[in-house]
Amino acid sequence: MQKAVLKLYHIPFWLAYHYLWWVVAMGNPFKAAESILFSPFAIKFLFYVVLQAVAVYFNLYYLIPRYLEKGKYKPYIGYLGITLLATSLAIVSGYYVSAWLAHQSVETLFGRDKNCFFYFFGETMPSTLASTTLAMSIKLTKNWISTERRKQLLEKEKLETELRFLKYQFNPHFLFNSINSIFFLIHKNPDVASASLAKFSELLRHHLYECNDELVPLEKEIAYLRNFIALEILRQNRGILVTTDIDELPTDTDIAPFILMTFVENAFKHVSKDSDRDNWISIRLRVKADHLQFEVSNSTSALSTQQALHYGGIGLKNVRRRLDLIYPDKHFLEIQDGDGAFAVKLSVALEPQNTHLDSPLMVQ
Repeated sequence: MQKAVLKLYHIPFWLAYHYLWWVVAMGNPFKAAESILFSPFAIKFLFYVVLQAVAVYFNLYYLIPRYLEKGKYKPYIGYLGITLLATSLAIVSGYYVSAWLAHQSVETLFGRDKNCFFYFFGETMPSTLASTTLAMSIKLTKNWISTERRKQLLEKEKLETELRFLKYQFNPHFLFNSINSIFFLIHKNPDVASASLAKFSELLRHHLYECNDELVPLEKEIAYLRNFIALEILRQNRGILVTTDIDELPTDTDIAPFILMTFVENAFKHVSKDSDRDNWISIRLRVKADHLQFEVSNSTSALSTQQALHYGGIGLKNVRRRLDLIYPDKHFLEIQDGDGAFAVKLSVALEPQNTHLDSPLMVQ
């Protein structure tokens, strides 16, 4: 449950909201203010303000994230109905408390002859429903504006990211080295050459056709990642020990494209190239309870570390920004540099397939 904190500026908002209701009911703003401040009706007013605020925040910060955002419409409607009913009944008790403190009967204080309870409930239920609807409208409007702003930033970041990856991966150096390596293997090991050419083809296809959406299937993104790793090992041919440990992946989850790629690319670009010790890259991926846990580490030297900080900083800054935009409050990123190794640990809450990030309810 998201932490619900009543901000200070919310207090005068609720006071003003309920005061306006009293003005409409009484037809006189001065009479309404006098009734609230200098009469037994002040207790009833407080019951309205406090209990409806509690119902509103319970709906916004518990029911909506827990049920409505996850598509559990029937439980949401049921629990919302219970909340409205319980709040209305609790506010009705404020009428009786007001009469008790005024040492009068509810019939006398509120000018009713009989059926007081049903009359009071007929006032509290529509009022509670109205305040809940108003709060949801304000929240959803605010989220819609925030979502539109976030979509614009995402489009800009996505274009910059695609251009950066295309510039690095599809520059002539990368293309010619990969093609030359495959050409060399045609005579030496035709089977490996054929497999490498297939990986190269899949890499191109992913870039050109499959990564244009805001989210892509996780299994396709990982398949792309495997192809890139295989081609990098083939292309570089520098005696670097590369170990991958990728768990079995779910087939019903999506992820933003190129999020994982940045860290793998960074590892290959800045791995140590020392001749007197082992040079290595380790890649590990797990999916547990709809959370992706991704770890990439590589050996470093003084030169490679300096290059990583100087040249790789843009890429790392870029992916941090994309994570903040695409997965706000739904990811954890830790980067460690020291003891001859550069390590990245990333945890991301995966999105179920067919879930759209542009829904206003997804932004909090």
